[in-house]
Amino acid sequence: MTYGLGILLDAGLVMAADTRINAGVDHIACMRKLHLFEQPGSHVLALASAGNLATTQAVVTLLGQRLGHSGQPGNLFEAPTMFDAARIVGATLREVMAHDAKEVEPYGDPTASFLFGGQIAEGKQELVMIYPAGNFIAADGDTPYLQIGEHKYGKPILDRTMRRDLSLGEAVKVALLSFDATIRSNIGVAPPIDFFIKRPDMLEPVELRRVPLDDPYFTTLRDGYAQAIGKALKGLPLPKWRDEKEKDD
Repeated sequence: MTYGLGILLDAGLVMAADTRINAGVDHIACMRKLHLFEQPGSHVLALASAGNLATTQAVVTLLGQRLGHSGQPGNLFEAPTMFDAARIVGATLREVMAHDAKEVEPYGDPTASFLFGGQIAEGKQELVMIYPAGNFIAADGDTPYLQIGEHKYGKPILDRTMRRDLSLGEAVKVALLSFDATIRSNIGVAPPIDFFIKRPDMLEPVELRRVPLDDPYFTTLRDGYAQAIGKALKGLPLPKWRDEKEKDD
């Protein structure tokens, strides 16, 4: 499994993905699932993947190969808008599925999904989620985050805290806590966690930041959050149902 998260803020864009891959409990490895496509001054794009690893790698490889061919369909660096670029990613996914899905299906699920975000030239920064069919939806002010993969464990904290006006630092903090909840509850998701962080109108190369399990800030955050939850739980009132029952008796 995989957990991928994208957050679109007024202050910028945050995308993150874990790196665990597994084909059963005795076949576990680490592999990057967050990839960058950059052309300084015009295109800064990030793609996070979830689902069948062969499918996602084929999509990423085709997108990368087509960057160097001017005029060829599927070249992300010739997409004038993020909408057009997202359509290229979706079309490439459909191409891979049309080529491989029939042969793969007897052995497992061939499908994949993606988070795709970034900025092209003077356009605004955007974030979309691309479904296995190749169509997609965009994050907006009411729902400033999107998830792929094993998302259910990390969703509650996002629903309670995520707002479009958060700072990038606050968003990274919430994202790490969302990953911590998922890691604690699902063996198929594990660090290191790769992060892509981009401010609006920044069209220069962006480096991915990798957060391992023993990262000092991540450790402090996980421990502090667990302690805070325990303290908050202890401070909440106990149910009075038993007292009311005893009075009735």
